[in-house]
Amino acid sequence: MLVAGFAAGPLRSNCYLLAPAADGPCVVVDPGEGAAEPLAEALAEHRLTPVALLATHGHPDHVGAAAELSRAHGVPLRMHPGDAEWYDGAFEPLTGNCVEAAGLAVRVLPLPGHTPGSVAFAVETGEGGRLVFTGDTLFAGSVGRTGGSGADLESSLRTLLTLADETVVLPGHGPATTMGRERAGNPFVPGGAR
Repeated sequence: MLVAGFAAGPLRSNCYLLAPAADGPCVVVDPGEGAAEPLAEALAEHRLTPVALLATHGHPDHVGAAAELSRAHGVPLRMHPGDAEWYDGAFEPLTGNCVEAAGLAVRVLPLPGHTPGSVAFAVETGEGGRLVFTGDTLFAGSVGRTGGSGADLESSLRTLLTLADETVVLPGHGPATTMGRERAGNPFVPGGAR
């Protein structure tokens, strides 16, 4: 599996490309502000064509390039309708618990708290690995501040804690981590180090 990511825009939000291999279709997660140019370079480098655009939530630093990318590739953004107030472009609501795209099964985990429509995307790689794209709900050593309910955020973090320790966490900002590392050392995670 090919996973590529980069930080873009004034808030250095992470945008990710996910594909079974180079030279084919891909899924783009969180095409945010400032991501259009580096995204075009990454698509060209790996010879990928977006067939799905997914947003972990609707804040502009995570969807700012989505409308342009959607027009260029004829692919709609998929986002939880709970975050529609932050995105003025056309989008398809995420429905159900799985998105099938680019030959991948992407599990959708509702994670309200940072925003009402925050979600994570969980994927199992063909090589047996596990990935979760957590947006601004969980970071390495921290969590996203809540724009909604603190109780919802805590509940959402408990949902993430059901994932295996070896699951690689690809957050909306900052470096990658693992669920085991966050379970053991993140002071903001329920039951984590204090």
